[in-house]
Amino acid sequence: MALAARVVQGASRAHPADGLLRAELRAQHGLSREAGAQVSKAVFAYFRWLGWLDQAQPVPEQIARALALADQYAVQPQSFSDSKLMACAVPAWLATVMEPSIAWVRALQAEPRLWLRAHRGQGRAVAEKLRDCRPAGVGKLADTLEYCGRGDLFRTEAFHAGEFEIQDISSQVVGLICDPRPGEKWWDACAGEGGKTLHLADLMENQGLIWSSDRAAWRLASLKRRAARARVFNYRATLWDGGQRLATRTPFDGVLVDAPCSGIGTWQRNPHARWTSTAQDVKELSGLQRQLLLNAAAGVKPGGRLVYAACSLTHLETTDVVAAFEERCPHFKRQTAYNPFTPESPPSELLCLWPQETGGNGMCVASWIRVPS
Repeated sequence: MALAARVVQGASRAHPADGLLRAELRAQHGLSREAGAQVSKAVFAYFRWLGWLDQAQPVPEQIARALALADQYAVQPQSFSDSKLMACAVPAWLATVMEPSIAWVRALQAEPRLWLRAHRGQGRAVAEKLRDCRPAGVGKLADTLEYCGRGDLFRTEAFHAGEFEIQDISSQVVGLICDPRPGEKWWDACAGEGGKTLHLADLMENQGLIWSSDRAAWRLASLKRRAARARVFNYRATLWDGGQRLATRTPFDGVLVDAPCSGIGTWQRNPHARWTSTAQDVKELSGLQRQLLLNAAAGVKPGGRLVYAACSLTHLETTDVVAAFEERCPHFKRQTAYNPFTPESPPSELLCLWPQETGGNGMCVASWIRVPS
């Protein structure tokens, strides 16, 4: 409890709790995996149930109370009223940028699920190796697995052999909507540490070329390590600051803009962010997203595809960004996409994935075709 309290007390907007937690756990020599998991659970429970806690009490007592609330919610979620959840689980400013439903808020208070992505056609084999896995579904999600065990996945032979990635199920849907083909050229414009780059490469059967760019060199260094383990070699990494000068003059069959966003769609997995984000952040990020999308669109060749994704559910970062882009770029025609969770439903021009429906992060995705002139 002392280690969890230290993380909680040190967490701030400048020092997010998840980053502090990772650093503290790495510094603890001899700490068992089970003990580390308990520390993590305590830290995230504290921020998930912060609205119920008495800040005048010592932090260890607040953490104990948060853990008790988490246990209660796991077995008796209906013992928490809708009104109390809406008032205490999310900040009041959220209602100014979206319409939070009680179903979504209830999903935020549940423990997040752990999703894996096996290589195409290898889902069943990976599940048999790891055990404690269950497939997410059939069709395009056939190789998506939910891990329900307690083992250290990073120490498994299958992980070191690059047979699977830890990747949220909604993030995997973005790659499926991109639907890149072997031999094509794609640009993952805001690649981060490369989760979607690796997925695109797998869908392309390591044939063709992917340019992966980010403004941070350390993220691209992490991508390099991940790609080596996954045996992905059909990519090139380069810095790009999001400006009009593109990372390369290559005309692309497809460009993915997984833009920096408020991350409201990840609040189940990252509850500390609920209390450090602001409405002003959403507004400023919306402006950044519009500029990134507009600039990256210049890399799409006639007949090529542009895909925009944001792990947010606010109007400013989704519908408003899409509308602003289409006003500036009428030569891009919006495409529809089927929801892989409900393939029998009609396709949508803006696919919004909600945690209470998917078991993953909240995500919105739109795509276009560049009409040949």
